[in-house]
Amino acid sequence: MADKVLMKGNEALAEAAMRAGCRHFFGYPITPQTEISAYLSKHMPKRGGTFLQAESEVAAINMVLGAAAAGVRVMTSSSSPGISLKSEGISYIAGCDLPAVIVNVQRGGPGLGGIQPSQADYFQATRGLGHGDFHLIVLAPSTVQEVIDLTFEAFDMADIYRMPVIMLSDGILGQMMEPASFPEGTGRELPAKDWAVTGTQGKRKKNIVNSLYLQPEELEAKVMERYERYAEIQKNEQKCELFMMDDAEYVVVAYGASARVAKNAIVAARAEGIKVGMIRPITLWPFPVDAIRAATPNTKAFLTVELSMGQMIEDVRLACECKKPVHLCNRTGGMIVKPQEVLAKIQEISGGAK
Repeated sequence: MADKVLMKGNEALAEAAMRAGCRHFFGYPITPQTEISAYLSKHMPKRGGTFLQAESEVAAINMVLGAAAAGVRVMTSSSSPGISLKSEGISYIAGCDLPAVIVNVQRGGPGLGGIQPSQADYFQATRGLGHGDFHLIVLAPSTVQEVIDLTFEAFDMADIYRMPVIMLSDGILGQMMEPASFPEGTGRELPAKDWAVTGTQGKRKKNIVNSLYLQPEELEAKVMERYERYAEIQKNEQKCELFMMDDAEYVVVAYGASARVAKNAIVAARAEGIKVGMIRPITLWPFPVDAIRAATPNTKAFLTVELSMGQMIEDVRLACECKKPVHLCNRTGGMIVKPQEVLAKIQEISGGAK
């Protein structure tokens, strides 16, 4: 691993994508992710790649579909309302079983909302971004270093499972600067792309990339086959960080930038004698159900910390099967929850227990 460099989150993601082998980017500018496009527009052509600012988000995501069908590593990035515009194309990519990386640097909503950070796109990302029965792998970094590491993971996982992967960042992570270093790769074994539409050269049967199945029996079989793959992902790819969980009686669940705020509150609560820890989901889909279930018997209550009106809280309730109370500490609309607000909520649900 190289020496650390000081980089903004958005630019670190762009550089990591190129180092992970991405040579094709199609997008459209929107705050607060524009630095990704700006960085790639400058550097990708110098590395033999293609950067194209499309005429719209809809055009961009369909260009991603075409490049993915050819078997190359391809990425697009946007922010909340732009991702909504891409949703139909993302469903087509999933229906064609194509690997691609889609970055969402979240902002407040709904509608145009505002340009401040948010986590209100959790449902959008984790509930299948588009129509039909399908999932996306959703990765949620909380540091600039993790932005880099998970970008490498995103491209590998997309190739391994032949499906789109969402990098769910936010305006805080996108704009902050931190020292970070770039790995050589993930070391994961990648499959051959013998399905790609690259021309037969008269040596093989032609490949067809398609998401249209007019016979319901055939479509059902394709969906069922896809869900067998999803079950494998749920078994093998759940990722989370455990923080002060060895003796925790109260468990905070937070991801991304919110988890950084929550850590400060947990340290303060521990100083008061409150036994609280944190489970930080790194994969939002597959959600780290196993970690939540393992913690449930010894937990008196869960607390989710979110920059939304409460979305991930539903997955925590499902994971613990409603056996323990699940509380919410949140801000929305681009407002950032403060450590003292999280601490106050921990004190409230624990009764200041020592």
